[in-house]
Amino acid sequence: MNCYKGFQYRNNVMRRPCPYMAGHDMRQQFSYMRLLHASPNMQTVDVYANGSPIAYGLSYGGFTEYLQMVPGRYIVQIFAAGTTAPELLNTVFELPGQSINTAVIIGLAPNITIKTFFETVIQIAPGQLYLRFANLVPNSPDMDLVLSDGTRLFEDVTFGMATNYRPITAGTRIFNLLQSVTGARLLYVPNISLAEGRFYTIYAVGLIGGTPPLQVLIPLDGNSYIRV
Repeated sequence: MNCYKGFQYRNNVMRRPCPYMAGHDMRQQFSYMRLLHASPNMQTVDVYANGSPIAYGLSYGGFTEYLQMVPGRYIVQIFAAGTTAPELLNTVFELPGQSINTAVIIGLAPNITIKTFFETVIQIAPGQLYLRFANLVPNSPDMDLVLSDGTRLFEDVTFGMATNYRPITAGTRIFNLLQSVTGARLLYVPNISLAEGRFYTIYAVGLIGGTPPLQVLIPLDGNSYIRV
């Protein structure tokens, strides 16, 4: 990731400028964060941190790129896209030093919040990858993520929670999302190709029996390629 002189706009993201730090290793001064809009009934939004825009036109199901940010305390404001009032959310979070994070807008408007999921850096064995699961579905029961052979990778994941990463063998996988208590299948996820040496999070989003419907997002996590 590079620093930028002044603000730059790219892929709906306003890049914050990097301060000059004489005599320091610039890589050691920053953390990284991307945003995910996972509130199923909320409009497209703009997001500000400490009064500066960090995302324009972020729509439901959309991610920003990873932003290079100074660790510390941030006041985050969310507005309907193209406006600066009224606030849809005003909250505070601490960005840890030398960390990689995904900050997620969750809940049903007007009762939204931001959850931040830290992306752990772990050594990966040859032929494997690291996978975790996050339940971002506001009206969901606890969920299990199960492979097609019946292997339960993650169990009893409640709304707003993400599991720890666990290693699995790389390759093309079929997943089922099950209701934890009854075992009823909520979603069938076929033929997902997962590469070795990478980190992934399976984000369950949407609404059960509603619109937008239950689905999963499976991005490559930043700890696959960002070094802090």
